[in-house]
Amino acid sequence: MRTAPPNRLPAASLAILGYALLIGFTDNFVRVIAAEAGLWQFQALRSAMAFVLMALAVVPFRLRLRPVNLRALAGRSALHGVAILIYFGALAFLTVAQAAAGLFTAPIFVLLITRFVYGHPLGPVRLIAVVLGFVGVLLVLQPGSQSPLGWASLVPVIAGAFYALGNIATREWCANETAEAMTLGFFVALGVAGVVGLIVLAIWGPEPLAGSDGFLLRGWVWPSQRLLFWTFVQALGSMIAIGLMVKGYQLAEASRVSIVEYVILPISAAWSFVLWGEPITLMAGVGMLMIFAAGAMITARSA
Repeated sequence: MRTAPPNRLPAASLAILGYALLIGFTDNFVRVIAAEAGLWQFQALRSAMAFVLMALAVVPFRLRLRPVNLRALAGRSALHGVAILIYFGALAFLTVAQAAAGLFTAPIFVLLITRFVYGHPLGPVRLIAVVLGFVGVLLVLQPGSQSPLGWASLVPVIAGAFYALGNIATREWCANETAEAMTLGFFVALGVAGVVGLIVLAIWGPEPLAGSDGFLLRGWVWPSQRLLFWTFVQALGSMIAIGLMVKGYQLAEASRVSIVEYVILPISAAWSFVLWGEPITLMAGVGMLMIFAAGAMITARSA
């Protein structure tokens, strides 16, 4: 009988820590990109750069990019692509920690979807985790009249819902796909969305607002060296980060690694403070702890 590989949790935790440090750093500079370019141009440029980087890595890293089931991979890529488009769109107006808090509601949505769509039971511990997680998100995002964006600050939660659907699709549809094939599919989906968005904006011709306020409705602009540099940093950083995350999940059980992944919330907040001087409020800190606790409860019960 084939024995399961040993859990190397310290090594897996270091890989996830590297992933969180990279993502927390690079995503903090989306606001720099948003001040000059639009969401759609950013995604088109970033995907093009990612394609070149993956092409250069095919031979030395022996990447297997051919999909096993193209339709399933395309569906999964579309779901994750929508989630990340919403997430990046929110980064122009929210901190990385706030946007990530919404994205990290994905495990909660996975529970709700598997309960009401697939009929899986939802025990008292997981039910408490759902409530705890949503309350934590409310504390971090603070929607309503007290927030500069009002209830629109809850938009990253929609990204969490789509990310959950993508995670379910990963298990149900893409169990036999390689990590690099799914990564390529992810960038293809974002690249196609970026090109389509640029075409629609060119035909529509709206007048975007100045700075980051025009991030969603800004069409093509001639890219400056600064824009190209930070977009390349995003492309390279996200590819390395995804590789570290995949490696982390290969080194230890997913139920243990997924708890460690929540370190991205405080790390993102720390980068925001170091780079932009944005302090984290006591209420937001409590909310992050509640989201972490909810994720820990869900993964512990899943194990």
